[in-house]
Amino acid sequence: MPLGFPKPKRVKKSAKHPDRDEFDLEELAMTLNEAMNTNKTYSFAIFIQDEPIVGKVTKMDPNTKLITIQRYGEIFKAHFLDILKVNSYEG
Repeated sequence: MPLGFPKPKRVKKSAKHPDRDEFDLEELAMTLNEAMNTNKTYSFAIFIQDEPIVGKVTKMDPNTKLITIQRYGEIFKAHFLDILKVNSYEG
């Protein structure tokens, strides 16, 4: 019976979401709700995306926690926890 060394395990390095407290998440939910109800254009900073998405919130699904953002006919879907920041957009 040969003695061998176990293979080293590969560790995947993935970027982690920033830690946010309950107050930040509640504030984000209120801002997204306002964005959907006012039908104004907003800028969304999304986790692991270089450029912000600019558009209007058209749908929020509470079951899947997906936020649907529409811009010029394009549809983007982002998970609630992936949205880092929402700002009103003037442009």
